[in-house]
Amino acid sequence: MTTHTTGEASSGIRLGLRANLAQFTLLVAVNALVGGVLGQERTVLPLLADDVFHLSAYTSALTYIVAFGATKAVTNFFAGTWSDRYGRKPVLIAGWLIALPIPAMLAWGPSWGWIIAANILLGMNQGMTWSTTVIMKIDLVGPERRGLAMGFNEAAGYVAVAATAMATGAIADHAGLRPEPFLLGAAYVVLALGLSTLVVRETRDHARFEAARHNSPTDGVHDGDLTTGQIARLTSLSDKALSAASQAGLVNNLNDALAWGIFPLLFAAHDLSIAQIGVLAALYPAVWGAGQMLTGWWSDHIGRKHLITTGMMLQAAAIALVAAGTTFGVWAAAQILLGIGTALVYPTLLAVIGDVAHPAWRARAVGVYRLWRDGGFAVGALLAGALADAYSLTTAIWAIAALTAASGLLVAVRMYETHPRT
Repeated sequence: MTTHTTGEASSGIRLGLRANLAQFTLLVAVNALVGGVLGQERTVLPLLADDVFHLSAYTSALTYIVAFGATKAVTNFFAGTWSDRYGRKPVLIAGWLIALPIPAMLAWGPSWGWIIAANILLGMNQGMTWSTTVIMKIDLVGPERRGLAMGFNEAAGYVAVAATAMATGAIADHAGLRPEPFLLGAAYVVLALGLSTLVVRETRDHARFEAARHNSPTDGVHDGDLTTGQIARLTSLSDKALSAASQAGLVNNLNDALAWGIFPLLFAAHDLSIAQIGVLAALYPAVWGAGQMLTGWWSDHIGRKHLITTGMMLQAAAIALVAAGTTFGVWAAAQILLGIGTALVYPTLLAVIGDVAHPAWRARAVGVYRLWRDGGFAVGALLAGALADAYSLTTAIWAIAALTAASGLLVAVRMYETHPRT
């Protein structure tokens, strides 16, 4: 693999963060809006299921997360393929067009079916827009700064999730659960569509430029001529680092589904106010988001594997603390710990994919990885809901804490270090 991040072709294309700072910064801003659109649901929707639509079964109440996660997972896969075939920018714009009706459906939908439909569209939006901003930043920065790039990308998205979760919680506490909290999401969508259409530039030629200078391994397994099926098998099963990253990503977002759908119900059952639930819902993604600016950079210096293993173990401990806790203070500490663990894992897993995948099929590898990772939303919602219905909320939380610890051990055993300098 090439180790230099600058260089120039006859077209004037250059790789590296400094050389592409303006576009990189713009894509960070766009991804913050992607996160904001997701964040409008984090505090309000679990309470909406209970208070407005009167869904008593936890499995039924979490169907919106199942719809979101399943749709986003599949869309991620196709977004990577479409980005290679048609370019990154058209996929990004299409994702924002799909998002236009979502806030109105959440704000005024007359039945739970409307909420499910809105989350199907949200899954498509997030799969197309978040995937393409990830791919575009990897295109721009080259191999040396992938961890840093993913740290900034994911930090922007999840700080925005946190800020919007807190803002919508405060709005709902004063104005009610609908429609006012979702008007913020409508503003995000309109602004992001304008920026993506008018200012964002295509980056596919940066990936082609890197591919032309890329030194492939001589094993014939990771070269640039693989089919989509071969890439899917490599990322899911046969390559130890890619497959370990895929399963860890699935469990990580399984945890996020738990935090999104189950934690607010647990907090409400202990008589916390909507505003307090909003603070707790925001703490976890805020620490997660801000921490990634450090952990992505850190992984560029010390490697990927140990950060991922440690992060999964911290997540397991944090989830266990939620299950054991009964007060706002304990839960706040658990949310902070969960955010730290997730910050160690999230950009580092994406950097692993970027390290191993050839530039010619990197976008498709990212799509396969994100198919597994965001499938964790659906798996997590179904598993947590079924366990909560059969036993209790705390039983569901304890079970997922154990599953997360097992995932961390699997990374420790199976993954090899992927950073080119280590």
